[in-house]
Amino acid sequence: MALRRAYYCLLMLLVLANICFVPLLGDTNAQILMRFKASLSNNNALNNWVNESSLCSWRGLLCNHTDQTFYGLRLENMSLGGNIDVDTLFELPTLTSFSVMNNTFEGPIPEFKKLVKLRALFLSNNKFSGDIPDDAFEGMTKLKRVFLAENGFTGHIPKSLANLPRLWDLDLRGNSFGGNIPEFRQKVFRNFNLSNNQLEGPIPKGLSNKDPSSFAGNKGLCGKPMSPCNEIGRNESRSEVPNPNSPQRKGNKHRILITVIIVVAVVVVASIVALLFIRNQRRKRLEPLILSKKENSKNSGGFKESQSSIDLTSDFKKGADGELNFVREEKGGFDLQDLLRASAVVLGSGSFGSTYKAMILNGPTVVVKRFRHMNNNVGKQEFIEHMKRLGSLTHPNLLPLAAFYYRKEDKFLIYDYAENGSLASHLHGRNNSMLTWSTRLKIIKGVARGLAYLYESLPSQNLPHGHLKSSNVILDHSFEPHLTEYGLVPVMSKSHAQQFMAAYKAPEVIQFGRPNVKSDVWCLGIMILELLTGKFPANYLRHGKGRNNNADLATWVDSVVREEWTGEVFDKDIMGTRNGEGEMLKLLRIGMFCCKWSVESRWDWREALGKIEELKEKDSDEEYYSSYVSEGDLYSRTMTKDEFSISVTN
Repeated sequence: MALRRAYYCLLMLLVLANICFVPLLGDTNAQILMRFKASLSNNNALNNWVNESSLCSWRGLLCNHTDQTFYGLRLENMSLGGNIDVDTLFELPTLTSFSVMNNTFEGPIPEFKKLVKLRALFLSNNKFSGDIPDDAFEGMTKLKRVFLAENGFTGHIPKSLANLPRLWDLDLRGNSFGGNIPEFRQKVFRNFNLSNNQLEGPIPKGLSNKDPSSFAGNKGLCGKPMSPCNEIGRNESRSEVPNPNSPQRKGNKHRILITVIIVVAVVVVASIVALLFIRNQRRKRLEPLILSKKENSKNSGGFKESQSSIDLTSDFKKGADGELNFVREEKGGFDLQDLLRASAVVLGSGSFGSTYKAMILNGPTVVVKRFRHMNNNVGKQEFIEHMKRLGSLTHPNLLPLAAFYYRKEDKFLIYDYAENGSLASHLHGRNNSMLTWSTRLKIIKGVARGLAYLYESLPSQNLPHGHLKSSNVILDHSFEPHLTEYGLVPVMSKSHAQQFMAAYKAPEVIQFGRPNVKSDVWCLGIMILELLTGKFPANYLRHGKGRNNNADLATWVDSVVREEWTGEVFDKDIMGTRNGEGEMLKLLRIGMFCCKWSVESRWDWREALGKIEELKEKDSDEEYYSSYVSEGDLYSRTMTKDEFSISVTN
């Protein structure tokens, strides 16, 4: 018995020794991070890495604020350089995200494959160079996001990168990668960009459904979705070529030259005459639309950045709060003074207030929206709680709300910045871009998913978005859409909302004086028609109530379709889409059912999302659809190509 007691006492001493002394065998996260900081050059931006007890307040650290658990480093825009000590980072057991974007690191890529728990790696906009070994990502099975853009990487795309099983976001643009594109194990991506490299050869079949912009700037690439590959054999290039100096050859050259000159002259003269005629006719026909676009540019702030810098200090002076209120779990990496010192330009000035792009020194680029017409009856605490609720929303198709600044007269909301501007700017010519059918389909699917998420996350609100329109859909570098200005109806002035917000243009507001749970779906339907036709919804330009505020665009599409179901309603930029017209017609019908005048006949958000998700880039088995819009199920009757042609003719 005494021996057993002695045994238990010894066991307890060993357990206590393990608890008390094992932590002393290894460094704390703070000590490890300080050693990592020492390996960096120009690390003045990390001067607040001092107090171990407040680790999560250190600049650039990502922490879960629920339990203060450290999980990542976001050391962006800090002018850092030197050596990325991966061996030291390996000692951080909870490190899953690492970003040093927009710094000055150079040389070959570090051995990140040692960090097998890493889920996100961001190295874009540095000076890394050289070939990346084929095994550089070996064993990183949890890695989902890899951003290596705008560096000097060369050689082939590493096979271990293509074999990552969970890869979701990949951005390799702006390097000098060469050779063929490998077959990627992952087939579905949220972001995918290989543009502006030196890649060549056929694009793998698994990537043929990607947007052409993902491969732009690689002169040697061919195959879908780019130009077809040249199959001409070598023997053809070796065929006998006639002697260019023979008399017969010279005579032929003169005759051909004279003929070409005459033909070119005739074509030029005819083209000038035709263009003048078309321009004159089009000006007469589209003059109202041009005026509408000008008015929209004025009322919605336009679509183009002002190039003159501005000072945000005057807008923020005399605020009721002395600091920015961040609403997301991770810290913003900047404060009010950083924002006031930022270089800023005007993005627009609309009915709600002004919008600025602010480029924070050693910090992120953000969008600052000033709202002058919010509901003064909403108290400060109620407003703060609502902003926190919006800040907690996370979805790939929402533009995240980062912070807000409160004062009674007006409020400032700070969002993340997306570099490709608004959908409106691309549809209506301000960005000189052409959106393909596949890109438009990708955009509308993202918009529908984002709207569905708002319906699910804000069930108590009749208008979970309230202001859904093309100028409030922001596109990132891969043309993924992000909704903005969502969830603001509860804090907006009611009179201002009725006069300007998109959902208040719905027919039920005209009929019954108030919107309902399907009013956001009506906005989705109008956006679908705008996306397909390229025409701006003129009803958004009119303020106040009245039956003429009905969807002019929907009325026009409906009148054309009922007379003759034709692809002429589509935007000229997608008219030539091969084998996609059937799917485009499906989307057109979805749009029309989403913006039905009768609320009872209008689809709800679940039905709209379901039908949109079924759409594909190309027609299946060349199925076409009936030449009229019935009040029943649009998908109950399919026709062959010949049957469709007969129905339209008759």
